[in-house]
Amino acid sequence: MKKKAVILDESAVNRAVTRITYEILEQNRGAENLCIIGILSRGAFLAERIAAKIHDIEGISVDCGQLDITPYRDDKRKISEKDRTRIDFDINDKVVILVDDVIYTGRSSRAAIDALIERGRPQRIQLAVLIDRGHREVPIRPDFIGKNLPTSHEETVRVQVTEVDSCDSVTIYEPDEK
Repeated sequence: MKKKAVILDESAVNRAVTRITYEILEQNRGAENLCIIGILSRGAFLAERIAAKIHDIEGISVDCGQLDITPYRDDKRKISEKDRTRIDFDINDKVVILVDDVIYTGRSSRAAIDALIERGRPQRIQLAVLIDRGHREVPIRPDFIGKNLPTSHEETVRVQVTEVDSCDSVTIYEPDEK
C-alpha cells in the first residue's frame, strides 16, 4: 500500500473530537445520564478524549469504558481470547455513546451493539465515529461524525492516535500498482 493523502493532521483530529463532543452535549442536552464506551483499540482512546472534553466543558465526569468486540464479530471469530472489555459501571437506562475510529461496512458497530445489549439495557445507544468512509453492508448510521471520507473499496483508511502510534492523523492508502 502506498500513501495517497493525509486527511487529518493532529490539530484536525483534535478539532473533530471537540466538535463531536459538543454535538453529543447539544443533542443530549448536557452530560446527565451519559456514559462513553470506546471500541478497542483506537475507539477506546477517542472515547477517553471525549469523556475528558465533556469534563472540561460541563464539569461532569462521565463513566468511560472500553469494549472488546472480537467475540461478536461475524468475520473474525477467535476462540476464547481474553476479553479485554472494561466496563465497570451499570449501562442500564443510560445513554451510551459508542465510539469507534472508522465506520466502513457497519459490521463492527453491529458487533458492538450486540456486545452492549448482552451487558445491559441502555436507554439509547448513539454512535460517534471519527471517520465515516461509507460502503455500508448493514443498516447502521452514526449519530456523530468527525469527517465523511468517501473512499473506494480498494483504499485503506488508517487512523493513528498518540496513545498507540505517537501521533494523531488519518491517512488514506491505495494499493500498489501491479
